[in-house]
Amino acid sequence: MIDLAIYNDHQLGLEAMTKLISQISEFRVVLTARNMEALLQSLKARKVHILIYSLPDDSPKNLNLISQLKIAFPRMPILIVSQNDGEEIILKAVKSGAKGFLGRDSNAHDLKEAILTMRNGYEYFGNSITRIVLNRYINSLDTPDDKSVSQINQLSARQIEILRLWGKSFSNQEIANQLFISVRTVETHKNHIMQKLNLKSTVDMVKFAIKNNIIEI
Repeated sequence: MIDLAIYNDHQLGLEAMTKLISQISEFRVVLTARNMEALLQSLKARKVHILIYSLPDDSPKNLNLISQLKIAFPRMPILIVSQNDGEEIILKAVKSGAKGFLGRDSNAHDLKEAILTMRNGYEYFGNSITRIVLNRYINSLDTPDDKSVSQINQLSARQIEILRLWGKSFSNQEIANQLFISVRTVETHKNHIMQKLNLKSTVDMVKFAIKNNIIEI
């Protein structure tokens, strides 16, 4: 069971997120808060695996709150949920210490995938957010080097196929449907890919795939 905390300064938003997560059997909402003081006090009294933080805007105040949480609870991953998913707010949130970000095009499947991914120790960014980050990267691409070729050789044919589909913005569920395997198997393969390639996030995984011509932009 994954224990979650939810922070949202709007009551309706807080209730909606709590209800949504409560419908997923693997997750348990153990505390909720609408103001930072209450959240900090609750987190001191109750350990959680992941904090879901609804970010209203990119004001310095809100971003500073993320930084304060990371200082107070350095081992607690923070998943940002925001209707504002422009490049600037994403980069600022990540710089403040967020380990995951879901934008306005995210759905319940994305939320579940993000929580499971972060619980396994990895970062998570929605597909549209991955693309935003990659836009800064594509122009600096080099040709594959010997090290990259050696790393590719460590991957199985199935792992390369999953990497290719993920790079094309397929969700875990869509990959599972296309390859006739379970979502859990897809997640396991992705974790093994990142371990073999010594990558820290799904963004890094897509960068690797582009650089080594596994996917094309």
